[in-house]
Amino acid sequence: MRRIVAIALLSSLFLGASAFAADAVVGTWKLNVAMSKFSGTAPKSATRMYRETADGTALDQKMVSADGKEMSMHTTIKYDGKDYPITGNPDADTVAGKVLDAHTTNFTFKKGGKVTGSVHRVVSADGKTLTANNKGTHADGKAYDDTLVFDKQ
Repeated sequence: MRRIVAIALLSSLFLGASAFAADAVVGTWKLNVAMSKFSGTAPKSATRMYRETADGTALDQKMVSADGKEMSMHTTIKYDGKDYPITGNPDADTVAGKVLDAHTTNFTFKKGGKVTGSVHRVVSADGKTLTANNKGTHADGKAYDDTLVFDKQ
């Protein structure tokens, strides 16, 4: 009986670990501008592509601003609370992330070692919606508090 209980516990640990191994955010996400809320001018569009790599989870984002200007951002991050470089973000040069659960992650953005913003990211239970609550200060000193809603493609 003990052996069965031990095997059941070990099996659940391994199965549980493998269930959390796949990042729920992996895939392509399109910004739903109508469902999102911006403290400034809303962009025309944005697409995020998340993929798992040997170095962590990679994010490539393409955005078109309201005036038609295209911007790209890239980072590869492990969710270990350490700072990782980010390119294409005028408000930050590093990002650190920590997983709260299988669908929820918090991020801290820094520029020159100083915290400039945070993101609380949630992937819905059905995996179809990604919501990112962004708060902080832009490089020009203006505060922002935005809620971005993305649809899985």
